[in-house]
Amino acid sequence: MTRPARRTLWIAGASAAALLALSACSSSSDSAGKADSSGAPAGSSASSSPKVTGTVTVFAAASLKESFTALGQEFEKEHPGTKVSFNFGGSDSLAASITGGAPADVFAAASPKTMKIVSDAKDTAAAPTTFVRNQLEIATLPGNPDKVASLKDLTKSGLKVVLCDKTVPCGAAAQKALKAADLTLTPVSYEQDVKSALTKVELKEADAAVVYRTDVKAAGDKVQGVEFPESAKAVNEYPIALLKDAPHAQAAQAFIDLVKSAEGQKVLTEAGFLKP
Repeated sequence: MTRPARRTLWIAGASAAALLALSACSSSSDSAGKADSSGAPAGSSASSSPKVTGTVTVFAAASLKESFTALGQEFEKEHPGTKVSFNFGGSDSLAASITGGAPADVFAAASPKTMKIVSDAKDTAAAPTTFVRNQLEIATLPGNPDKVASLKDLTKSGLKVVLCDKTVPCGAAAQKALKAADLTLTPVSYEQDVKSALTKVELKEADAAVVYRTDVKAAGDKVQGVEFPESAKAVNEYPIALLKDAPHAQAAQAFIDLVKSAEGQKVLTEAGFLKP
């Protein structure tokens, strides 16, 4: 091949290479300046959580009052403009309200049995998950003047003992513990939730009550706690679920996520709950 011909081919090749380089630069520049399908610039993170708004209505077992109230305040702080509204009570009555049509976003029960009432009615949006467990303890008057040291001591003549109603989780757990100890106990009253049972002791209307360890801890020096080995045979699992047709489902799920997070678990374990 002659020199002029080789020179002509070299110039043509160099020109093609230059055009390819310019095309690549242009493509890269266009890509950097365009947004992806989510509306975020290409190369930037499009996974930031969307803003949650509205009032989250949470129906929760009475024993969750202190810890959930604290988590609700934390949630409102993390998500300005939101509000968490609580309805605390006996899990069975809360379940009945939900299946009866009461508007709510989240249900946190003190036992799988009461959660099943709601899930069987197809009122949950997803399968419930266990987020904590709780164990029973005996609450006595400060200083334990009646020297209660065991579950059997609650059967002493003249001792006024209060239990949760058998239909609520704390009452069902107490019956299971009594059965494990082969004991029969006739209380002076059955209460509709654990806080009501504890209040009887705090007001000195009862000498002792079988409640959750978390409630004894929350009461501080108003009562004294007595552990008993049979409680290990009556540990309650606490499930939580997003409810079907939740008015504020997105915010409700964000609250559930907080409860199950490391931050939420820290609050709950500090309150005396056991990890799931």
